[in-house]
Amino acid sequence: MSSEAARSAGVGGRGYPGGVKILVLGSGAREHAIVLALNADNAGHEVLAAPGNAGIARDATIVDVDMMDPQAVTAFARSEAVDLVVIGPEAPLVAGVADDLRERGIPVFGPGRRAAQLEGSKAFAKRIMEAADVPTGRAVHTRTLDETAAALDDLGAPYVVKADGLAAGKGVIVTSDRAEALAHAETYLPQGAVLVEEFLSGPEVSLFFLSDGDTVRALTPAQDFKRALDGDAGPNTGGMGAYSPLPWLEDRTGGIAGFVDEVTETVARPVVRELDRTGSPFIGLLYAGLIVTDDGVRVIEFNARFGDPETQIVLPRLASPFADLLMAAATGTLEDRPDPSFRDEVAVTVVLASEGYPASSITDREITGLDEAEKVPGVHITHAATAERDGRLVTTGGRVLNVVALGSDVGEARARAYEAMSRIHLDGGQFRTDIAAAAE
Repeated sequence: MSSEAARSAGVGGRGYPGGVKILVLGSGAREHAIVLALNADNAGHEVLAAPGNAGIARDATIVDVDMMDPQAVTAFARSEAVDLVVIGPEAPLVAGVADDLRERGIPVFGPGRRAAQLEGSKAFAKRIMEAADVPTGRAVHTRTLDETAAALDDLGAPYVVKADGLAAGKGVIVTSDRAEALAHAETYLPQGAVLVEEFLSGPEVSLFFLSDGDTVRALTPAQDFKRALDGDAGPNTGGMGAYSPLPWLEDRTGGIAGFVDEVTETVARPVVRELDRTGSPFIGLLYAGLIVTDDGVRVIEFNARFGDPETQIVLPRLASPFADLLMAAATGTLEDRPDPSFRDEVAVTVVLASEGYPASSITDREITGLDEAEKVPGVHITHAATAERDGRLVTTGGRVLNVVALGSDVGEARARAYEAMSRIHLDGGQFRTDIAAAAE
């Protein structure tokens, strides 16, 4: 199917029963969730993935292309008549993979290099928020340890220090220990600037927006758990679990629909308009990391791609055809699509991580019990860092997999997730036992 046909006929099996050919770039549980959601359209899509992992290989065709090489990805997409490229991780976006594809007329879901600086540079994101009058906390951009120390003293404890560039979800520290805050800054200053930010108090919410550079469509709120240990203790990680929907949001904000509308109007649309005004249209997934303070909703960060692990519980609840939405964003026709709809089921995911994560993960250990885990009703597994070696499934990184469970309420979903987790064995494996517990 040609790209022009995709634009005019629509995808997802409604305008074109044969489906489309889609290349998904990435190797984590987020990309596995994207692949599963595309397959769930039941539209006959041909889904390719690079580089993938052992789990993704069960659900998509793994292809040999370097996702960090814009020219290689574009050449592959053209030679294989790919209709849509979906970029999962942040690094290929910052490397400009989407720019090269877009310049050659290949629909791609993912922002160009400059727009991706919303995630690639915290300072850039703050400048865009200021220009767009988006509610956020105060921040000081520092380049030396002395400047950082002065900013810490100015903003006061608890201290929030963020690496300006990409840090795989580990570049942020929140601490009441000034020395610890300075040590964190000292780690990242040789790589560039850091941001010292005002501490904001309240529950955090992740909200995704599809954007075609003009129109935005919100998905559904989720909450993730960044700290490594129960009770939100221990170091920050890339995320140890998540759940959706958020029942407490009804009481805290007066309704989920109203909350989504407010964030759409005060955050997403202004940011997308400002990026368009500056000649850097945002086409892809805008992730707004929010905090609900006593003074209202504030933005704490943006990502330029689907969040991990929130994607793993947002997409299983999606009722609208996923490929339709991605293609509409990639081809500038999102205004022709209705707002995405979601199932009433609750989704909970718990991350299984390797021993030593996040400091220094022990890898190449065998994982067993996954088939038994997936026999639990409502449960499926998304792979993050796995490989097949000599007939064994082994770990290749820190966050190994996600157990994802659907249920009629939070309690049922949690019970299913932890029952499934109890059937999986990984020497030294670790996971939090309190994901979504407070929402029961």
